[in-house]
Amino acid sequence: MPLLIVVGIIVLIVIWIISLYNGLVRLRNRRENAFADIDVQLRQRHDLVPQLVETVKGYASHEKELLLKVTEARTAAMSATAIDDKIVAEQQLTAALQGLKVQVEAYPDLKANQNFLQLQEELSDIENKLAASRRFFHKDAAKLTRSESALLAAVLPAPTRFRVDAPSNYVRRRQAWIMRQMTALGGTAYVSGLD
Repeated sequence: MPLLIVVGIIVLIVIWIISLYNGLVRLRNRRENAFADIDVQLRQRHDLVPQLVETVKGYASHEKELLLKVTEARTAAMSATAIDDKIVAEQQLTAALQGLKVQVEAYPDLKANQNFLQLQEELSDIENKLAASRRFFHKDAAKLTRSESALLAAVLPAPTRFRVDAPSNYVRRRQAWIMRQMTALGGTAYVSGLD
């Protein structure tokens, strides 16, 4: 009888550990999905830039240097593969788009153009969705970090530890990239685990 109680307790502990581990995997997947949402919003912004440039080109043809800067920044952002390159390229695209918005103020006819207004509204919508996606990412990253820390510190012995992202440097660089993107857009960012 006492042996059955000990075996029952061991089985319950094993089930509890498996449940905790699965919870960590679920949190990590949620965080990765949240980052994928950010990537989607960035691609949508990249797809919108050529239409915006073409519309502005019709009204502000002597702003060729600025339009070229926006186009080059978009191309660099789309072709960047390394995280650090992507960070720099997205910051340049953001700065170029902000410069374009400032220049547009000098063209009342352009500001009244329905196509331009629609593109500007779409860009604003994408930026809002991007900010929301970043918030979800940061929330999920913080939850995962807290859960990993609590579990690793309290429960699992070293040989069975849940790996804190084997490519953790990659994940941290992506988190840092998002944080810099938010800062570049005038937002604030908190990414747990970057301390």
